[in-house]
Amino acid sequence: QVQLVESGGGLVQAGGSLRLSCATSGRTFSSYFMAWFRQAPGKEREFVAGIDSGGSTNYADSVQGRFTIFRDNVKNTVHLQMNSLKPEDTAVYYCAAKWRRPADLYSTRGYGDWGQGTQVTVSS
Repeated sequence: QVQLVESGGGLVQAGGSLRLSCATSGRTFSSYFMAWFRQAPGKEREFVAGIDSGGSTNYADSVQGRFTIFRDNVKNTVHLQMNSLKPEDTAVYYCAAKWRRPADLYSTRGYGDWGQGTQVTVSS
């Protein structure tokens, strides 16, 4: 198990950028697959990006080319750099963790640990 705390959310204009951070606890952080999910009002929580301990990444089609996920296994942090933001990116963003690797990267049910979420609002 690992504790997760997100930060960096806020209000930005369309076309702007924002960087989210997820601070973690746990001496075995490097063994966890880390991911970002988001949930907009009236919609189910959806996968955004994921990264394994070696730095291999996965992205949802809707954010590929605009978002970048990266991690620092020394500082036990994972980040989501969001560029060219659109109003449809507005959502609560959650950091999630799975020991080793999830059976399904894209399913919320595969992750055992979640942060409290941070609100991202993109205005037109």
